[in-house]
Amino acid sequence: RELKSSGKPVMLDFYADWCVACKEMEKFTFSDPKVKAGLEGFRLLQVDVTANSADDRELMKRFGLFGPPGIIFFDKSGNEIKENRVVGFSEASQFMTHIN
Repeated sequence: RELKSSGKPVMLDFYADWCVACKEMEKFTFSDPKVKAGLEGFRLLQVDVTANSADDRELMKRFGLFGPPGIIFFDKSGNEIKENRVVGFSEASQFMTHIN
């Protein structure tokens, strides 16, 4: 519901506090000025799967993820843009290809 109501494309970021690659994405990728600018047109949502609960695992399974980091993009209508999916660490320059 939230995906469709935002009126913007959405970036859904699955992360966990214990996930080293997630911390690297925060430090090196999401902090990059070009990435920040590129994401301005997106509604940014995060799914915290730190607890790795049954609900967390079910949600990751629903999206076909084995664990974080996993970043899924949706268009303004709430449809996944499958070719833009990011699984694992992505450097800023590589990540930019998913948001342009």
